[in-house]
Amino acid sequence: MTQERPSPSRMVELSEAEALELLAGVSLGRVVFSQQALPAIRPVSHIVDDGQVVFLVHDGAAILSPTAERGVVAYEADELDPSRHTGWSVIVTGTAHLVSDSAEVSRYRTKLTPWTETGTAHVIRISPEIITGYRLEADAG
Repeated sequence: MTQERPSPSRMVELSEAEALELLAGVSLGRVVFSQQALPAIRPVSHIVDDGQVVFLVHDGAAILSPTAERGVVAYEADELDPSRHTGWSVIVTGTAHLVSDSAEVSRYRTKLTPWTETGTAHVIRISPEIITGYRLEADAG
């Protein structure tokens, strides 16, 4: 039996507001940062709070070094349907820093659910500089 190939999709650019709304609607994404001068990627669960991406990390996490220096990072999340070639992808690029205010840390720890039992000791917040997003829509033609 031959599998039918989906038609190519049309790519539609999203506004920053639409992109952040889609990002806020999912809980898992990938943070991209520099580790020993090379790109590194880690999956993390996140929330969007007042236009900023917030996530938890454990002691010893590789991303702690770049955040100590307010390093530039990227954050990407998506929902894609590989069989229909539809969905969306959002990328936020900005500076990451550790949240140090104890009240904020407590608030974020109640809003975020860690995926592992390694102990989530640190909260990181990304302040976006660039927000891009695209939706892949089935071509009507």
